[in-house]
Amino acid sequence: MRRRPFLLAPTALLAAPFTARAQSFTERPVSLVTGYAPGGSTDIAARLLADRIAAQLGAGTRVVVENRPGAAGAVASEWLRRQPADGHTIMVAETGSHAIAPNALIGWNRYDPVADFTHLGIIGAPPLVLVVTNGFPGRTPAEAVARLREAPRDSITYATSGVGGVLHLAAEMLGLHLGTKFVHVPYRSGAQMLQSIHTGEAQFGIAALASANAMLRDGMVRGVAVTGLQRFPTFPDLPTLAEAGVPGFEFDSWFILVGPPNMPPAIAGALNRALVAALHEDPLRDRLLAAGHDTWRKPNSLADARAFIQQEMEKYRVVVERTGVRLEP
Repeated sequence: MRRRPFLLAPTALLAAPFTARAQSFTERPVSLVTGYAPGGSTDIAARLLADRIAAQLGAGTRVVVENRPGAAGAVASEWLRRQPADGHTIMVAETGSHAIAPNALIGWNRYDPVADFTHLGIIGAPPLVLVVTNGFPGRTPAEAVARLREAPRDSITYATSGVGGVLHLAAEMLGLHLGTKFVHVPYRSGAQMLQSIHTGEAQFGIAALASANAMLRDGMVRGVAVTGLQRFPTFPDLPTLAEAGVPGFEFDSWFILVGPPNMPPAIAGALNRALVAALHEDPLRDRLLAAGHDTWRKPNSLADARAFIQQEMEKYRVVVERTGVRLEP
């Protein structure tokens, strides 16, 4: 994947420390919530970001990661929207919590991803990767994809980190593109999901590259292809699924920083500037890239983040309808 120039929105001026201190972020730690268990891609991104956001918010600021897993991030999202809008509780939200779950939840529409949050900035668009157990037939990506396509319906199992999340939806979309159906085996985390593929409890899965990174490098699972339109720079030998024999397949994911609704503009602006400034730091961008994350390089103001969520909600409404995925709370 060719790395594009990093673009800063007008709000991304590097004056965050002074503004942030004026908003008293040093009074107590800032809680950076994730909707998933420790060790997954969301948790990895949050922990890499926490210290650098704290540094941008000013000396003496602490940002502490807090995991509140459940219902594809919906549990944490529902909790967050009821917290004080003082900037001390924010969340790394992602595709599952802020695009899929609100469209897939049955009888549990308790939050609106647009109206019920303050959108503080887009973090990045991390790639997903199709991985198979090492004993899976077909040694090339094209051969592995052909085996998936040719297998009888419901004869192959796939693992995910939970029902209704982005990995579940991506695998169901793959089945649609291949004209077949697989058996879903959900686990409680990305780590458990990948371990099940390593041991052969499940035969394949679509994982976040950040979660699968170490197991791919150690040969514990076999990478087949990434789900986006471009190869990822840290795994240049992994083709896209389109290159591996699934024409037109594209499935992306993303992370966004959000807070409770109606955050004061000064606080929201300080957090936006802190995030964008942190993402502009080469060492952090390199650490995120090495971990399997790609940082956002397009304009990234508060308005940009809100417009992005509006767009993604509509896009995933269509995807959820196509796959028929439903999430019981």
